[in-house]
Parts: sequence; structure tokens; C-alpha cells
Amino acid sequence: MALIATTHLALILEVAILIHIGMLLLLNFIPLNYSIVFLLSTVLGVGITLAFGFDAICLIIPQLSHHEFTHPYGPIAILGVVTAWATIPIMKLQDVKTSSITLLLYLLTGAITIFGAIVHRDFLIMWVLGLIAGFIMINKLHDRRTSISLRTIGLLILGALVLFGVLEGISQLFHMEIISPLARIDRMNLNQYASLKMVIDNTNLWGHTANSTYWGSSGLGNSDGYITLPLTFITGLGLPFPLFYGILVTKKDVIDYFLPGIFGIGYDFGYLALALIIIWILAVIIIGLVILRKYKNERERGNKKYYGREALLTGSLAAFIAQTVLGLFIITRTINGSAMVTYIVLSALIMAHTVTTKR
Repeated sequence: MALIATTHLALILEVAILIHIGMLLLLNFIPLNYSIVFLLSTVLGVGITLAFGFDAICLIIPQLSHHEFTHPYGPIAILGVVTAWATIPIMKLQDVKTSSITLLLYLLTGAITIFGAIVHRDFLIMWVLGLIAGFIMINKLHDRRTSISLRTIGLLILGALVLFGVLEGISQLFHMEIISPLARIDRMNLNQYASLKMVIDNTNLWGHTANSTYWGSSGLGNSDGYITLPLTFITGLGLPFPLFYGILVTKKDVIDYFLPGIFGIGYDFGYLALALIIIWILAVIIIGLVILRKYKNERERGNKKYYGREALLTGSLAAFIAQTVLGLFIITRTINGSAMVTYIVLSALIMAHTVTTKR
């Protein structure tokens, strides 16, 4: 009975531990040569493109329900696309012709950029960050200096700004406020101050002032439902945790939508939990980069064993870094709810590389 979680934070920790153990076992019992990794990442990229495309259509057709797939699956898109791009230099080492494959990846990258930006403007920031991080790592791993440069990064940022402008133009022309970047910024400016004041005035080492939440005197002072795993998962287990469910979801926006994750995590779980989470995030990124360097050294010695793992780790790190930046410093929702599961899976994918089996 002691293993049954009694708070949101405890449940998150238990699920994270189970996912990390499961991913460690999975990654070490599945053969990961570069061709399998490329195939799986490309299929994943195509699937994400179709999902984002469908969600974009849902915004245009009123009869269809909009799902915002970019929050839980945006980092997965980065994982799939960057992993696929990371296999290209490896294929060239094996004298595989990559012209048609490269064209396919350009098409996938472009389609995800357009559909993802239409579905949610915040995704475009994470997407550009993920691509930049991914291509920088790919170039460092293969000692290439020309594929990504300050000019390329500048063009990516310029392209994102142009796309933002196009979205704003379409929203004004067709009166579609839902895709307007300026409407999103105005809404943030209108609500952020009140949210920040509530968080700063009421956060403490272990959580927050109990009666400062929507629940009033019924508040717990920690794990009051602002930062959670998916609601359907919690309700499916029948756990009696405080939840912003149904029409109450809008009350969660005070933290989830209007504030960066550092404020949301700090408020719901306390400064101590926030510090530990940041330490863990830094540890995951540093360990991932160290292992990536190890894979590079093995490849340069002629060892082909880690080709697939190198590409997969590159994509995982790019996605994890991009989701971390957007979630911690821009919008909590990017690492909350369903997106939190994605975030834990990416962390597990990186940490699973710390153990390798001998075959």
C-alpha cells in the first residue's frame, strides 16, 4: 500500500521511474542498427505530419474538433525528424545514396513546420529550437562546419517570423483569431501579471499558501492539480486527487497557460522540488552529450555497433532540450498533462543509453 501515490507529485515520480526502467530494458533488447532507426523515425515523422495536418484542417472546418496535437506530440516530431536527419551522414559513410531520402526529409520538415505553426504558434518556437540543436549536434559529431552556420540559424529564425506574419495576415483576412500570434501575445499580456503576482506572493519551499489556489480553504498547499499527468490517466485509476476537470480546465490556465514552467512547478510543488527537477534536467542533458561523444569516438575507431543509437540519442537530446526551453521558460503546458508523459519518455530515452548490453 505504501507504493500507492497519495499526491500528484508522488504519482509523477512513480510513473517516471517505471518509464525509465521500461525504456532501459526496451532499448537494450531491440537491435538498433541505423537502417531500423531511420525507418522508425521516418514512419514517426510521416505519422506526426498527418496528425498535424488533420488538426490544421480541424481549425478551418467548424464541424471538426480541434485537438492541439502539438503539445504532446511536438517534441516527438523533433525526435523523429532530427533522428532521421542524423542517419544521413551515417548512410554516407556506408556509401548509401541519400539524395531521394534527403528530399523526403525536406518535405517532412517543411510540412511539419507549416501544419504545426497553424495548429499552435508556440510549437514553431520549439520546432526551430529543436532543429537548430539537432543540426548543431549532427555537425559536431561529423566534424562538418558548413551545413549549419549563423546564416542558417538566422534564416530559420527569419522563416519563423515570416510564418508568424503569414498566420497573422490569414487570421485578419478570414477573422480567425484562433491562429493569430498577436491575439496570443495580447492574451498573455492581459493575464500574466495577475498570475505572476499570485505565484510570487504565495510560493514557498514546500509548495504554496494553501488558500491561494482556486480551491480556497480546501487547498492542500502542494500538488493542487496545476501540474499533473493526463487527467484521463488519473481518473481512470480512480485516484482522489484535486483535478481541474471539465469546465474547471480554464481555471488551470492561470498557471498552465499564462506562466513558464519554472513558476508553475515552483508554485505547485515548492522551490525545493523545482531545484531538484532542474538538477535532474541538467544531468540528463550533460549525460546525453557525454554519451554522444562516446558514440562518436567509437564510430571513428571503426565500431559500427552504435550507429543507430547515436542517431536516436541525437534526436532525443534535440527534442528534450527544445521542450525544456519552451516548457520551463515560455509556457507550462508544453511540459504538463499529456506533454509531461512525452517529456518523461524523452528523458528515459536519453538515460537508457547509460547501459549497453554485450551481444
